[in-house]
Amino acid sequence: MKGIQFVTDDEGKRTAVLISLEEWGDLWEDFYDVLVSESRKEESTVPWEELKLEMEHAEKGRGGVPR
Repeated sequence: MKGIQFVTDDEGKRTAVLISLEEWGDLWEDFYDVLVSESRKEESTVPWEELKLEMEHAEKGRGGVPR
């Protein structure tokens, strides 16, 4: 497959893959997003309204005008 190279060990077993970001960059970004999402699925979440209030308080503390 064009833009894909496999790294093998001494026995010929595939151990890694190199992909051309020029060829496959968009697909890699999607794949990476899924990996990040999966790795974070057990993390706690914060309700949007709570986060929004925190951001507004932080903005006020810097002298900015909240949106």
